[in-house]
Amino acid sequence: MPELPEVEALKDFLTEHLVGHEMVRVLPVAISVLKTYDPPLSAVEGRTVGAVRRHGKFLDLATEGGPHFVTHLARAGWLQWRDRLPDGPPRPGKGPLALRVALETGEGFDLTEAGTQKRLAVYVVRDPHEVPGIARLGPDPLADTFDEKAFAGLLESERRQIKGALRDQSLIAGVGNAYSDEILHAAKMSPFKLAASLTPEETTRLYEALRTTLTEAVERSRGLAAGRLKAEKKSGLRVHGRTGEPCPVCGDTIREVSFSDSSLQYCPTCQTGGKPLADRRMSRLLK
Repeated sequence: MPELPEVEALKDFLTEHLVGHEMVRVLPVAISVLKTYDPPLSAVEGRTVGAVRRHGKFLDLATEGGPHFVTHLARAGWLQWRDRLPDGPPRPGKGPLALRVALETGEGFDLTEAGTQKRLAVYVVRDPHEVPGIARLGPDPLADTFDEKAFAGLLESERRQIKGALRDQSLIAGVGNAYSDEILHAAKMSPFKLAASLTPEETTRLYEALRTTLTEAVERSRGLAAGRLKAEKKSGLRVHGRTGEPCPVCGDTIREVSFSDSSLQYCPTCQTGGKPLADRRMSRLLK
């Protein structure tokens, strides 16, 4: 899933390639991608893109004097830039293509989604806060106003595990499964630790890990073409998606906890005092 660093990089890429250009045609291929109908999708056609913004994991293409084209790439979605679009309209089918945007230059981009669960979303709205997911977003963790005091205030009443708190978009915008693993590894903290139980020292450590991990990921992605961002994200991860590999800090074996629709990775030595966490999925199977 694209998270804050990748969406920030896409925002920068699209600012360079879209701003000042006209969205000539917007061609939906999968009707399921459209989440709004008023204004219609055609309301952005013929409009010039005035700005590209990021709201958490949402991309917002603001047209001059017109509505906003907002997309959320969800778990398996992606934006593929094309220096030249194929001739003719795209054909509906079972492929990954969900929607195509054509510019007056002949360039454009495709929104694609792999897999069978179709969660990629496109909204055309007069104001981005009309999108429910944007309206409920918590603060951006890289904003200048998001200091340690603000972070501590968010966690002090959270009676849940810190992994879940970091992923909650209404608490903190932009962090997903992968970067929450990376942040907790950098902070040397168990994903199952209760957020409200953090000491002041632990809160400081987690805040610094949050800001540093995301900032470094943004810097690694800055200036990359859209097509290279996935590979850059994977190469920069230290524990997420690396079950069975050695921890780059201590050399212990990275372990995994699996859930019904996701998993987390962690280092026992760095994060849990050397104790492996119970794999919830396996525990249910053994009952």
